[in-house]
Amino acid sequence: MEEQNWKMSTQKCCPEPPPFHGLTASRNQYERLAKSSCIRPSNKTSDLWERLFADSYRADVCVYTSDGVIPAHTSILGMASPVLKSMLKQAKRRGGRRRAISIRGVPHHAVRVFLRFLYTSSCEEEEMNQFVLHLLVLSHVFVIPTLKKECIQQLEGGLLTVDNVVDALQLARLCDAPRLSLLCQRLIVSKFKDVSSSGGWKVMRQCDPKLEKELLESVVDADSRKVERLKRVEENKIYLQLHEAMEALVHICRDGCRTIGPHDKVLKRNAEPCNFPACKGLEALVRHFASCKNRVLGGCVHCKRMWQLLELHSRLCCADQAEGCKVPLCRHFKEKLKNQSKKDELKWRMLVTKVLEAKNFSVAQMHNSSILLDGS
Repeated sequence: MEEQNWKMSTQKCCPEPPPFHGLTASRNQYERLAKSSCIRPSNKTSDLWERLFADSYRADVCVYTSDGVIPAHTSILGMASPVLKSMLKQAKRRGGRRRAISIRGVPHHAVRVFLRFLYTSSCEEEEMNQFVLHLLVLSHVFVIPTLKKECIQQLEGGLLTVDNVVDALQLARLCDAPRLSLLCQRLIVSKFKDVSSSGGWKVMRQCDPKLEKELLESVVDADSRKVERLKRVEENKIYLQLHEAMEALVHICRDGCRTIGPHDKVLKRNAEPCNFPACKGLEALVRHFASCKNRVLGGCVHCKRMWQLLELHSRLCCADQAEGCKVPLCRHFKEKLKNQSKKDELKWRMLVTKVLEAKNFSVAQMHNSSILLDGS
């Protein structure tokens, strides 16, 4: 009871905090302002951690490297890495009270940069550029996710080169970095000539012939895919040209064309020039077909091509437009379809499908290009 009375009297005696200049704030507002204005770590804090590592103040562990010894603090190393914590528990004391652990296999200065990162959570740009692969290994072995992520981002962002890509690929596979591994493999395939003459490739050939075989197979597959892709591009160009020829043929026979001449219309003098680029290519073929004496007998190669274009048009021409179509022999070829063999029918059907696919693909590309231009 006395304690409760003491608390109540204390609360009554405690004065309210003075208001801010020009403000009348409640207690909740004061609390929010106090939280928002809390002191955040400054550069001085990181400088203190840097000095603690550099001066080795009260260091109690020695980290032995391939070329020297680096003093450190067990509490810092143990809190930063579970692997180092386990190593420190098993470490023996040497030369007095200091424990001793070993980090070998990487340059001495790379270990120093790694340990300093455990203190300051930062790394100089020049040091990252020089020791990025070593830091990737150390961060993976000693389970430092932040440093590992930073190393991977730096490699993906520009530190991956023709000279180090083979080493980076091997380390990416060992350090469980699948995205980095994929990027390395793509770089090797795209710049194989330069990569294959690098020192890393020569060492890899002796140490890991299985990886060399895998990369060579990837290069061969990439070349095959490239050839196949170029082949499809050329085929699409041909099918697209056929579709343009079909449109130009309808244009010539229905509207008349300034390039070839009117079919059954008188063109105005001020009429706009022809917008069908295929008309120029059809001009010589149409004029030859009109005057050739061997076209009926089938002995002319150029006339055969014209017959094929006319038949292709009939297959692309809609059924409801066939009666009113002004392209010559359109109805004739449609009647001919009834007596055609299955083999020829399949061949023509595949050709029609390819032509329509090429046209749709071209329209989609133009649509995407317009979207990109509008977005920019």
